[in-house]
Amino acid sequence: MEIIVVGLNHKTAPIEIRECLAFPDERIEEALGQVKSLASVKENMILSTCNRVEIYAVARVPEKAVVDLKHFLSDYHHLPLKEFERSLYAQSGEEAVKHVFRVASSLDSMVVGEPQISGQIKSAYEVSTQANTSGLVLHRLLHRAFHVAKRVRTETQIGNSAVSVSSVAVDLAKKIFETLLNQNACQTALVLTQYPLVVQEDF
Repeated sequence: MEIIVVGLNHKTAPIEIRECLAFPDERIEEALGQVKSLASVKENMILSTCNRVEIYAVARVPEKAVVDLKHFLSDYHHLPLKEFERSLYAQSGEEAVKHVFRVASSLDSMVVGEPQISGQIKSAYEVSTQANTSGLVLHRLLHRAFHVAKRVRTETQIGNSAVSVSSVAVDLAKKIFETLLNQNACQTALVLTQYPLVVQEDF
C-alpha cells in the first residue's frame, strides 16, 4: 500500500483546464464512489477548489493506480486525456505526503499563508469520510497534515501578510497610486496587469 497524489493546480494548468476538471460539490460523493471501485485503489479523497483538483489515494498498485486515476479524470469529465495530461502531476510515498502537508499549510497556494485551503481540505476529508472512501491511512495522513498546518500557522509569521489575491492586489494598487479615491476600477485593473504578482494561489 502506498499514498499517492494525482492532480493539477494553478502552477501546471490554465484556468480553462482547471474548470473542465473541477468537481461540483453535489457530485463529489458520486466521483469518490467511482474511484473507490477501481481495483488499484483502496482509499481516496478528492480536493477540488478554484485552483486545484487533486485525488489523494491509498494505492494497492501505485503505478497502475496513477494510470487509472488519470483515465478516471478523463472519463468522468468527458475530456480526452491528451488535452490535459501534460498538466498533471503524480507523486507517491514520501513525496506525496510532503505535498499534502505543503497544501494543507498553504505553502503551495498562490498567496502563501491564505487560510481558505485548510477549510477546503477539511471539508473534502469530511465528505470522503461520509462517503466511506477514506480509511485508516488517509485518516492518519489528514490528521497529521492538519497538525502540521496548525504548527506552521502558529509558529511562523506566515499569516501576518496579505492572505488573499484581492488583498495583494489592493496593496499593490496602494503602492502604485497616491490615492485610490476617484480611481476607475477598470483602469486600475488594467494598470495592475502590468505588474507581476509574485504570489501563489488557492481561493
